[in-house]
Amino acid sequence: MPDHDSGVSARPGGDAELPGRRTHQRRSVLDALIDSDGFVSAQSLYGAVRAAGVHLGLSTVYRTLAAFSEAGLADVVRDTNGERLFRFRPSGNHQHYLLCRHCGFSDPVESSAVEAWARTIAETSGFAQVEHTVELTGVCADCVRGDAQQPPHAAPAGGATRAARPPGQAGSA
Repeated sequence: MPDHDSGVSARPGGDAELPGRRTHQRRSVLDALIDSDGFVSAQSLYGAVRAAGVHLGLSTVYRTLAAFSEAGLADVVRDTNGERLFRFRPSGNHQHYLLCRHCGFSDPVESSAVEAWARTIAETSGFAQVEHTVELTGVCADCVRGDAQQPPHAAPAGGATRAARPPGQAGSA
């Protein structure tokens, strides 16, 4: 259970410092993000937090998610419509994902070559504070077979419809 006074979650994998102001609303957004399976939209998180009885504005959710992303607490991808989707990042390690364009399933991918390439570009270009975005999308094996559940935008508030498979593992969720 989170400790709302200290700003630190006592959940397994959720020992995350809240960036910026430590408010009940921010803690509630973080808790909803941690509880989500896979990537989730700001709108879905907003619905989940409101359903839990917390009063906040959608703009607060967007600002909070932006702060979480900046602080390394959330990974961000864009869906096929360009909407940003967020996922709790339990470690400080930047991660890339392969995202199914049909159902929203996400699978972490090994990306050391991309990270090395980005570092090399930064070192050789003279640029500082270089950041990168790599979006990998496709159609998962379940969707190809017709076994996948509904697309993520039709999913209930709270997030993706399927649990993530372990990195690099193919097949059903």
